[in-house]
Amino acid sequence: MTLDKVRKGQQIKIISILDEIIRVQAIRFGIAEGSVVTCQEKVPAGPIVLRKNNQEIAIGRNLANKIDVALN
Repeated sequence: MTLDKVRKGQQIKIISILDEIIRVQAIRFGIAEGSVVTCQEKVPAGPIVLRKNNQEIAIGRNLANKIDVALN
């Protein structure tokens, strides 16, 4: 499943980030393959807001569909 398909409130584990540039940017924000995050908000036709510890990160839909995740 890709990140753009998760529902608000679901806890997910990042399985793989296919695009190398996106992977590097995600690591800068503390999200790497193997990280467990929570879908804090899913803005209609907008970004997906992830929460890890006390940090929230908004990821656009185009990027989210390139990130493979699994329910945790």
